[in-house]
Amino acid sequence: MTARLAAAIGATLVLLSGCSDQATAPPPGMSPGGASPQAMRDGAPKFWETGATVRFNELADQLAARRPTNAARLFTYLAMAQFRAAEAAGVGHRPHPPTAAAIGGASVAVLSVFFPLDIAELEAALDAQEAADPWPGAKHQDFATGEAIGREIGARVNSFALGDRVGLTDPGHPPIGPGYWVWNGGPIARGNLGARPFFLTSGDELRPPPPPAFGSAEYLAALAEVRQISDTRTPEQLAIAQYWNTNQSPNSDAAINGIARELIVAHHRSDRQAARIFFLMHAAAFDALIGCFDAKYTYWFIRPPQADPAITLPIGLPPHPSYPSAHSCASGAFTTVLAHAFPSERRRLAEVAQEASLSRLYAGIHYRFDMEAGLALGRKVARKALRADLDEVAVLP
Repeated sequence: MTARLAAAIGATLVLLSGCSDQATAPPPGMSPGGASPQAMRDGAPKFWETGATVRFNELADQLAARRPTNAARLFTYLAMAQFRAAEAAGVGHRPHPPTAAAIGGASVAVLSVFFPLDIAELEAALDAQEAADPWPGAKHQDFATGEAIGREIGARVNSFALGDRVGLTDPGHPPIGPGYWVWNGGPIARGNLGARPFFLTSGDELRPPPPPAFGSAEYLAALAEVRQISDTRTPEQLAIAQYWNTNQSPNSDAAINGIARELIVAHHRSDRQAARIFFLMHAAAFDALIGCFDAKYTYWFIRPPQADPAITLPIGLPPHPSYPSAHSCASGAFTTVLAHAFPSERRRLAEVAQEASLSRLYAGIHYRFDMEAGLALGRKVARKALRADLDEVAVLP
């Protein structure tokens, strides 16, 4: 074990003692290990082609698929560390250390807390980044300085994350009566209810208006649409429902991250620009989920199959109320930020948001008004994020 790896493991274990979102064991039958350090070196990625920001975001996706964790927290704090590290690398150092080295060090520091069983793989990825040849615009002796800056920023982000209050607010017991979500007595998902926001002033700042009154003509028409889709669900609708359930869920933002990485590389964004895009994208979605779960536990609205048991479900019913759709809240935020960064891709991104949102209607677990309110909320949060002065957002201790 190298001295650097031993130090990283020690620092990670200290931070884990106070972290509320420790990584869980992999599902049965899945390998608990990762690629060996040698395997990582043998397949060393071309960091000078894809950038450290993109590469470590991709690695985070791979680790999250192996060991499910809270994706909203994971990708928000990873992106925050990358963004702040990129800023720090350009301040007060002559010559400037490589921005990518700072991003790599910050990424490893944060990912090691979320995935403590994979520290060796993460350190090997950083070694591969340092060894990448050619390394444009920087000498190898500068890498250590950049890495040290990044690790220090990553440690500060880890400390900041400990105070986010995710999972600490109890939504209470649901009201009983017509039109209310039917609780099965099991754990109720808290989402980002009561969490510390990045851009919102409070969880209810952008709270959507109430859903249609239960039993009203508007409500009954929306319920009938869900039932009709359930009765006639096409193979394409089924595939969309299952794809987005797997790739944009509480444990995965893989689909959106993949699109963002593709656009960043195709449009030749720098590491610094990529880090800013990822931070705005994930922090806006984080806040959208704060507003989303505030609304869910304000209205406690009934799920479609609870109102009509004949509605069939190709996926599981989430353990929280219907209105608004969390998938839609996140999708609206993600795609609004990306459309601002890549205006030529605006139409495609609008279609992505619509498909991700419709997937929940196709699955029978949301009404159309759930998805419309969620998309609107996510877009409002993203627009607020895009107007924000990032120097005043999430100031690190």
